[in-house]
Amino acid sequence: MEIKIGLARTAKYATEVCGDTCDVIERPHGGLSAVIADGQGNGLSAHHTSSWVVNKATQLIADGARDGAVARAVHDYLYAMKDKKVSCTLTVVSADLDTGTAVISRNSNCPVIVRTEEYESVYDESVEPIGVNRHMKPLMYEIPLEAGMVIVSYTDGIAHAGKKRTGHPADFRKILEIIRQNPAEDVSFIARSIMDYALTLDADKASDDMTVLVMGITEESSETPKIEQMEISYPY
Repeated sequence: MEIKIGLARTAKYATEVCGDTCDVIERPHGGLSAVIADGQGNGLSAHHTSSWVVNKATQLIADGARDGAVARAVHDYLYAMKDKKVSCTLTVVSADLDTGTAVISRNSNCPVIVRTEEYESVYDESVEPIGVNRHMKPLMYEIPLEAGMVIVSYTDGIAHAGKKRTGHPADFRKILEIIRQNPAEDVSFIARSIMDYALTLDADKASDDMTVLVMGITEESSETPKIEQMEISYPY
């Protein structure tokens, strides 16, 4: 099988620095982990928090720590460093080739959506962000990897899009429709489509930082030799 990842991110309107941070790291025993964090507030201070959280998380994953332990360790660091006064949401989505499973670690008020050819799951149980409650625990999910699987997560700028203008947040059914209508190969298109939908609700003036993460599992490429590819666009 092949792992594909699509990411889309934008800063709050009239804010130069995005308070969300996202990154992708190769796992030491095979596979990829994608990490997204949303720091408290907006702008540079939020960016410093989320960037620090993501950098710590990717370092621990690269060192071989398990995803649940990563969330706990990063929480402990943030809790101590910011004197339990600054929160940050953290979601880690991993395709772990060592276990053959997708592993999801979630400390976010936004859901993680999993769609396969056989079923659809929405993980949206209430959970605390990291950094403020001493006894924080991440919500963990583990499911077998299979071709055709799509995993989507996002930050609350997507979930709350349109609320300041109309009083109504983004329609979750519309986000599900985008996910259902596109195959696992089109991760970048799915991420951008969800982002475009949210920006439309905000009249192209994002009311908060926005990040969308999409992971897709596809059939193994017949390409020889096997070539890893990455495409990044960073406007400034």
